[in-house]
Amino acid sequence: MLFRIHAAILAALSSVAPPAQAPSARPAITGISHIAIYTSDPVATEHYYRDIVGAARSSDPENPKGVDYSLSPTQFIEVLRLPPGSGINRLDHIAFNTGDANGMRAYLANSGWKTPQSVIREFDGTLWFEVLDPEGNRVEFVQPGGSLKRSVNAPTAIGRHIIHLGILVHSREAEDKFYKDLLGFKPYWFGGMKEGKLDWVSQQVPDGHDWLEYMLAPGPGAGVPSEMTLNQLGVLDHVSIGETSVLDAYKVLEAGNRLGGRHDSAPKIGRDGKYQFNLYDPDGIRLELMDFHATSNPCCSPFTSEDPSD
Repeated sequence: MLFRIHAAILAALSSVAPPAQAPSARPAITGISHIAIYTSDPVATEHYYRDIVGAARSSDPENPKGVDYSLSPTQFIEVLRLPPGSGINRLDHIAFNTGDANGMRAYLANSGWKTPQSVIREFDGTLWFEVLDPEGNRVEFVQPGGSLKRSVNAPTAIGRHIIHLGILVHSREAEDKFYKDLLGFKPYWFGGMKEGKLDWVSQQVPDGHDWLEYMLAPGPGAGVPSEMTLNQLGVLDHVSIGETSVLDAYKVLEAGNRLGGRHDSAPKIGRDGKYQFNLYDPDGIRLELMDFHATSNPCCSPFTSEDPSD
């Protein structure tokens, strides 16, 4: 009789208890949070991001030695001092906003991805954690906290919406296993400098319209190719600010005498049919001003998802 009672209890418990390793639902990934880059000249870099880009400077809650240059309460460029032995690499990490950092960590862990044991909580309530993508790029997931209520005083910002980030990628297939298959990023556009050659693959976040751009480089494996230069890498690892009109934004920079340093000679229409204008920070990281919407037909592939907006 006792055996039957115990068996009945176990059967009842097993019918209501979820499996120990059941995958959790993926929390929303709503857009880009930030890009973190290195500087070898903090003074020149501050002039660039404050006076030319027009971002608001603030302390960095993640790293007391870093500085944040904010365009909005939830999007910024994090600048860190160049560590010894970095070579030509100027990218530290990229980051996406999520509605639930704890849930995202659990989702990745339950899916077999290596994650930290817990998330980090900042003084303003922001939660975040970091993982590595298939090629070893550091990727953060950020749940904004009090920063949502923090005003950003950047009246001269040349734009307020980071619409995409680009990173050096060797294998589209390898990266897709993480961003597309596991996280649900969706195709937006792909193309190349020449017809039939694939150089760029844009994957939008699943719950918004910002995107990650694979900047495809030849060669197997991961990391920076030995033959690549600082300027070449800075073109690949980049950040893009959306504009209603790049032509108008260019006029603002020109009229305000804000075109010092390295930049394109003038705006141009890219292969995706959108106007763009490229500026480069003192260490060569490209900042691409890009129209939200195309003004001519794109090459190579159609857009397969909605454009971002201001």
